[in-house]
Amino acid sequence: MTSLNDLIKEIQASKIQAKMESQNRLSITVEKEKLREIATMLKSKGLDHVVSVTGMDYMEESKFEVVYHLSSYSDKDLTSVIVALRTSTKYEDPRIPSLYPIYESAWTGERETYETLGIFFEGHPDMRRMFLPEDFEGVYPLRKSFKIKLEGVFVDKSV
Repeated sequence: MTSLNDLIKEIQASKIQAKMESQNRLSITVEKEKLREIATMLKSKGLDHVVSVTGMDYMEESKFEVVYHLSSYSDKDLTSVIVALRTSTKYEDPRIPSLYPIYESAWTGERETYETLGIFFEGHPDMRRMFLPEDFEGVYPLRKSFKIKLEGVFVDKSV
């Protein structure tokens, strides 16, 4: 069993940027090169699954951030805890290491993030698209640079 306080102490001792967001929410920010190392440590402390994977586009900084939300099924002291494990990558090379080798529950979230933002997860065994056609080209639909074509679309502008 690991308490959230024990987890925070260990993270801070490793000189990793961590911040308490609320009583049961912790945010950890790491360089993408350390992502798997920190994820492995968190799993060993009882955070045994990925709840979700979220990607964000910071157009003004030309970068993407990926956030893994981790929790626990098996450690009763951590079942109500959510840890946001954050990393970022630049537009020029939108790749980060996949956490699938550590957390198989990252499978779908990484694929969705790849498909909607174009962030490639290195080491994920199946980076096929789920909704977009395999031959998709263009701007990924959740990037801020994506534009919706309005030509031919009826817009009801009731007065």
